[in-house]
Amino acid sequence: MLIEFSIVPVGSGSSIGDRLAEVLKIVDSSGLPYKVNPMGTVVEGKWDELVRLVKKCHMTTLKNEERVLTTISIDDRKGKPNRLEQKVKSIEKRIGKKLKK
Repeated sequence: MLIEFSIVPVGSGSSIGDRLAEVLKIVDSSGLPYKVNPMGTVVEGKWDELVRLVKKCHMTTLKNEERVLTTISIDDRKGKPNRLEQKVKSIEKRIGKKLKK
């Protein structure tokens, strides 16, 4: 299962990098495979561990903010492991070239 999530602290001003750094330390220490992109983070794992991770990230941010917006997208496909890497490789194969990452 893949979860892509983004966390936006509201009320901190226009720069949220410090809060996002806190979130990414949590993601990194989880031991789950992940990829960061400019608009969020994609993590691969099992339902319970992914939901627990997103909740921990959300609650950690909420400790320092009055309001936090968390957006979650879930992609769950049976029998397809290592989708964090394989989904992109599948598209690259179809178009016949490497994509920018």
